[in-house]
Amino acid sequence: MGPATDKGNNLEKIIAAGANVVRMNFSHGTPEDHIGRANKVREIAKKLGKHVAILGDLQGPKIRVSTFKEGKIFLSIGDKFILDADLPKGEGNQESVGLDYKTLPQDVVPGDILLLDDGRVQLKVLSTEGAKVFTEVTVGGPLSNNKGINKLGGGLSADALTEKDKADIITAARIGVDYLAVSFPRSSADLNYARELAEAAGLKAKIVAKVERAETVASDEAMDDIILASDVIMVAREKIDPSFASVKSRGYHRDPNDGIDD
Repeated sequence: MGPATDKGNNLEKIIAAGANVVRMNFSHGTPEDHIGRANKVREIAKKLGKHVAILGDLQGPKIRVSTFKEGKIFLSIGDKFILDADLPKGEGNQESVGLDYKTLPQDVVPGDILLLDDGRVQLKVLSTEGAKVFTEVTVGGPLSNNKGINKLGGGLSADALTEKDKADIITAARIGVDYLAVSFPRSSADLNYARELAEAAGLKAKIVAKVERAETVASDEAMDDIILASDVIMVAREKIDPSFASVKSRGYHRDPNDGIDD
């Protein structure tokens, strides 16, 4: 939900067409925006005689590049490119770009492959020096503002829940969302913590694990750990590994009485 669904009767058309869950993106908008949209959803659903659930999607850590002077560049295979945690916003160019994720230089070593924009651009880490990560382009393409970063095989240390997420959980409780989605969970601990915060705020929502880190699907044990702590699983394959070659994709059915069936 956002500005597009706010226009005219767009939201009513979507619900009338059969939508039974709407996603509230906490990355954008104010608490008042979200509360107003939730009220509108419920008003329209009641009018149409439908039940429409609300999913509150927490932003999670900003694991992404910053912004460019011209908004966009094009990287070719073999280009050298620097990811610089100290570079201010809006100063990115053909040679370097800033980072919203400031601890990236501590999370990588030479030889690591970084996946930018869901793997559309890939960089091989050559070295690190202070706040800078020196890389070589192995898969070229356009790179624009605020595109995501992931590391092939996983291993980024960012906490799943930020201070903003904690505040947004309180907003989610005010709304009474039906589902609460946790971005970039590393383990069951992140999901359990989100559930604890939600319950403390008076929210009894189903917890959705957004599987976006390769390490969470690197083994049966890691995946089971996530599944047992959540009520719903969403898998972002392209964020884990665009080729998905190094990760097993497994189908699960969760039974509340019997646990997990393959």
